[in-house]
Amino acid sequence: MKFSYFLLVNFFSLTFANLDWSQDKYPEKWYNNAHDNLRKILNHKPNKNLAKNTILFLGDGMGITTITAGRILKGQLKGTNGEEEITNMEAMDNVALSKTYGIDSQTTDSAATATAYLTGVKTRVGMIGLSGQAQIRECSPQLENYKVKSILKWAKEAGKSVGVVTTTRITHATPAGTYAHTSYRNFETYDGNIFNLTHQLNGCKDIAAQLIDDNSYIDVIFGGGRRKFLRKEDRDYHELDKTGERIDNRNLINDWHEKMKLMNKTHKFVWNLDDFKNLKPNEYQHVLGILAWDHMKYEVDRVAQENIDEPSIVEMTEKAIELLSTNPNGYFLLVEGGKIDIAHHDSNAKRALEEFVAFDNAIGLASNIVDQEETLMVVTADHSHEFNIGGYSIRGNPILGLVRTVEYGELSSAGYTFTSLSYGNGPGGLKEIRKRNLTETETNNIDYHQESGVFMNYETHGGEDVAIFAKGPMSHLFEGTVEQSFIAHAMAYASCIGPFDRNFYWSCETERGF
Repeated sequence: MKFSYFLLVNFFSLTFANLDWSQDKYPEKWYNNAHDNLRKILNHKPNKNLAKNTILFLGDGMGITTITAGRILKGQLKGTNGEEEITNMEAMDNVALSKTYGIDSQTTDSAATATAYLTGVKTRVGMIGLSGQAQIRECSPQLENYKVKSILKWAKEAGKSVGVVTTTRITHATPAGTYAHTSYRNFETYDGNIFNLTHQLNGCKDIAAQLIDDNSYIDVIFGGGRRKFLRKEDRDYHELDKTGERIDNRNLINDWHEKMKLMNKTHKFVWNLDDFKNLKPNEYQHVLGILAWDHMKYEVDRVAQENIDEPSIVEMTEKAIELLSTNPNGYFLLVEGGKIDIAHHDSNAKRALEEFVAFDNAIGLASNIVDQEETLMVVTADHSHEFNIGGYSIRGNPILGLVRTVEYGELSSAGYTFTSLSYGNGPGGLKEIRKRNLTETETNNIDYHQESGVFMNYETHGGEDVAIFAKGPMSHLFEGTVEQSFIAHAMAYASCIGPFDRNFYWSCETERGF
C-alpha cells in the first residue's frame, strides 16, 4: 500500500502539469469570472444571527504561502493545473488579515498566539493563558492574578458543550491555549527535568495535570500525547516499547477516570481507532481521546500504513461535531491542523502541504454537516513560516517539482536546477554551493528537505500577517487588518458570551451590524 500510494501522488504531481489553458487567452473568461464574483458579493446578505455554535479551525504555521502552495497541490492532486483551485477555506464569505506579533516579539510562537486568539489578550512568547504581566518561566503565587480565560471557558460558562481536536499532543501550545495557564509552554509534564519539584513548590503546575485537575468540564478531546499523562513505569497502550514521562507517581489517565466517577459523569477514555469509531452521541458525558503516544502521524504516513491505527483530522472533526451537537445550547470547538507547522520546521514542504490538504478537507466536511445559519466557522493561522514560492514557474508546474519557465532561466546562476519552493532558513540550508542538478524524483520524495538560504537545524516561524476566513453568523465582523487578539472577541460577540454575555452586555443581541 505504501509504495502504491506514493506512486499515485508522484503520478499526479509529475503528470498533470501545464494542462490546457487555451480559454484563458480570451478576455471573456476573465470578464465572466469577475461578473460572477460581483454578483455573488452584491447578492450576499450578512448573517446577523446569534451564533449557537462556533468552530475555530487553526492551521498551525499556515501562512499565505502555505495556503497558495497547498491550493496548487490540492488542485494538482485532482488532475488540474492547480492555480485555479478554490479551497474550502477560501470559499468562505469574509476574509481579513491578522497581525501576529507578541508583546515582546516581532516574530512570535504558538503559545503567545494561542493566548491572543483564544483569550483576546496578547502576551509574551512562550506563555499560555497568562497576560504579559507574568514573566517567562515564572512560578509564583502571583501568577493567579495574571490568568486570562479562553473562549472555550466562556462558552462552557454560557452552557455550551466544548471540545478540542488536534493532530499534535493535547498538551501542545495550541490545544493548551484553551485550558492551561503556564509561564512556559514546555511545562507539559512533570518529568523532573523541564518541569520539576522546584517549579511545583513555587506555584506552577504542569499542563497535563492542569487538564485533568482543573479542566474536567471539557466534553470532548481528541489528539495525541499519552507520554505526558503516563508514569515512567507505565507502558503505552499501543506502542508497547514506549513508556510515559511522569516521575510524580501520577498516572493522569487513571486520575481522570477516578475524577469522573466522583463527579458521577459517564465517561470514556479512548486510545484506539476501534473505540473511537464506536463512540455514539449521548453515550458519554465526557470523552478523553488520546490517540497516539506522541503527536499523531502525518496524514501521508498514516494512510500509507498497512494497518491504519489512528483517525484522520477529518474523522476527528466529524466525530467531535457529532458528539457536541446534542447540546441544545450549542458548542465551541477548536480544530488544529498542528503538523503543518511541524513539517515546516523540518523544511519538509511535501508533508506540510499534504497536512494542509487534510486540514482543508476537514473544513469542507464541517461545512457540509453543520447548519450554517447558526454556526460560525473561522479559519486562521497562529503564525507563518519562512516558506517561499518563486522562480517564474510555468502554469501548472508541479508545486513540489523543479522550476520550468518560458521566458526566464530554469537554472541557478551556478548552472543547476532548483525548486520553486524554498525556505529562508532551515535544515535544507546550503553549507556550500550545490554543484549538481536536483531531480524530480528527489524533490518529490516524502522526506525531501527544501533548500534554505540559511542553515539551521530547525526552521523558524515567519513574522508576516496571516489570513482569517469566516462564514456564518456575524462573519462580517472579520474585515480589514486586525490584531490577532480581536479574533476571540469577535467570536465571543457573535455568540454573546464571555465579555459580551447577554446578561451583562445587553446590546450584543441587538447591535449586529448593517
